[in-house]
Amino acid sequence: MKATIMAESTSTPYNIREKQEKNAAYRSLIRAELADELYDKILNIIIVGKRYRDKDFSAKDLAVELGTNTRYISAVINSRFNTNFSCLVNEYRIKEAQHRLTDKRFQEMTIEEIGKIVGFANRQSFYASFYRVVGETPNNYRRKHTIVK
Repeated sequence: MKATIMAESTSTPYNIREKQEKNAAYRSLIRAELADELYDKILNIIIVGKRYRDKDFSAKDLAVELGTNTRYISAVINSRFNTNFSCLVNEYRIKEAQHRLTDKRFQEMTIEEIGKIVGFANRQSFYASFYRVVGETPNNYRRKHTIVK
């Protein structure tokens, strides 16, 4: 009985759940040429244009910018990036946050300020996403990867 209670109390921080696969029929209906074109445009807008930094940027905004619909955006991101829109955007936010957390030019910034600059709306979503991607909190990451001279 105690072992069961212990197992339940050692759940992952930030209520992180396993990714569940969805079988959406529309994903297979998109033409390969269109998917390739949208893939390139999505990369250009989200990554090169650094739109991931906009905390209000949504799949709907991306679809409007590309002149398509959110189902196509979802299908391309799912099939080409093997993730969903939110996870894709957060992945690039976390990559930039990792850089800023360890770069001495940003050492005077708080972790919360870094989270806001890279596009997170609040501290909780930043910490939860960071932990999900990196496996540790931003505080621990900064402490472990900052070289003190």
